[in-house]
Amino acid sequence: MRLVSIVMPVLDDRDAARRLLAQISPDSDVDILVVDGGADPSLEDAARAHPCARYLRARPGRAAQMNAGAEVATGEWLLFLHADSELPPGWTGAVAALRTPIIGGWFQFALDDAAWQARAIERMVGWRVRWLRLPYGDQGLIVRRDAFRALGGFRDLPLMEDVEFVRRLIRAGEVGEVPLPLRTSARRWRRDGWFRRSTRNTVLVALYLLGVPPARLATWYHRRR
Repeated sequence: MRLVSIVMPVLDDRDAARRLLAQISPDSDVDILVVDGGADPSLEDAARAHPCARYLRARPGRAAQMNAGAEVATGEWLLFLHADSELPPGWTGAVAALRTPIIGGWFQFALDDAAWQARAIERMVGWRVRWLRLPYGDQGLIVRRDAFRALGGFRDLPLMEDVEFVRRLIRAGEVGEVPLPLRTSARRWRRDGWFRRSTRNTVLVALYLLGVPPARLATWYHRRR
């Protein structure tokens, strides 16, 4: 059994996925499931060129794509990773150090931009995770494969699938933050406005927690984009 299976859902983001694949060195403890929500031949070629990667297709939607990857994963741990992420040095050792009874966790949040706004957002995310125990999928969600299956995987939601899953994961057992920064691309913050994007995300999560259906939130989210 491998230590960790990386499940990478991709939809119309092949350049980011190719950069992430190039960053991950071949490792006998790691396998990579690239789950394409479309049908991109160049993404398939990039995945098949990596000695540790497998290419799959699934219907579009992060929940459906991540569940499809998890279904064929062989690792003791599953790492659900956005394509525009950058793994930190020593990450496999940090995952291996997660001992029972820990069943899941996440990395520290970081943005790949030197702007002061990026540092401010990182601090705000740190406070949210510390006080509300609410990481998002862009922090890389880690879960033991048997625990993931016991929880029934991700709910098939058009938005908030990561928030919904994390809340169930935390209720199911002990979790912990990996003390390493997982860098995510700041491109969407630069495009939408640093604090405008973070405020919008916070409002959407608050509405979800108040009971607004994810389908309605997804309509608002995509309309705003």
